Amino acid sequence: MDFKRQFRAACGYAELGMAAESIAELNAIEDEFQHRPEVLQLRLHHLMRKKQWSRALTISRRLCRAAPDASAGFLHAGFCLHQIGRTREAKELLLRGPTALLKEPIYYYNMGCYEVLLGNLKDARVHLQISFKMDSSFRDLAKRDPDLRPLHATL
Repeated sequence: MDFKRQFRAACGYAELGMAAESIAELNAIEDEFQHRPEVLQLRLHHLMRKKQWSRALTISRRLCRAAPDASAGFLHAGFCLHQIGRTREAKELLLRGPTALLKEPIYYYNMGCYEVLLGNLKDARVHLQISFKMDSSFRDLAKRDPDLRPLHATL
């Protein structure tokens, strides 16, 4: 079967909220294509929606290896690490990530969250301000984020 057609079908099912069908299409893709970044990213999407953080971390790390200059794998791996209580590792991973991360407001937002949880409120404010300047919608998100509770009064 044709990889592009199968992958488009998997994406279509995912867009329609038909996770089981999307995953079935992903699983049917030939082994030689299973480690392509777009396949890993869609598989990761399903795992993260199910909050299967450990499995998602494994796929995120594969995505980092498959696309080492892209930000997605690193952002997702960091988030998964944070979700399983390994926030310090999440921060360290992002700091070692590609320079592409520096163009992403979510990078600064996540770093702000991680810094708050690690007790570094001053650094957290700096990261958050950068994310707000890059995308003002992050300010509204921050006001509701339980990770940022110690800063809510100043946001």
